[in-house]
Amino acid sequence: MSIIVNLDIMLANRKMKSKELAAIIGITTANLSILKSGKAKAIRFSTLEAICKALDCQPSDILEYIED
Repeated sequence: MSIIVNLDIMLANRKMKSKELAAIIGITTANLSILKSGKAKAIRFSTLEAICKALDCQPSDILEYIED
């Protein structure tokens, strides 16, 4: 896949654990793990918005396009 998820980098930069972010945005840690690993097929805009709000970042800080 050519969309790279940099959520783990943003969590490290903000010194936040996945469990804490999952609680803040209201999803399970399992679903957050799927998103972090890049195995998710889709993400809801509402989830992306909640992540950006919690991490004080832009969607481009989390998602990156790299041509194959």
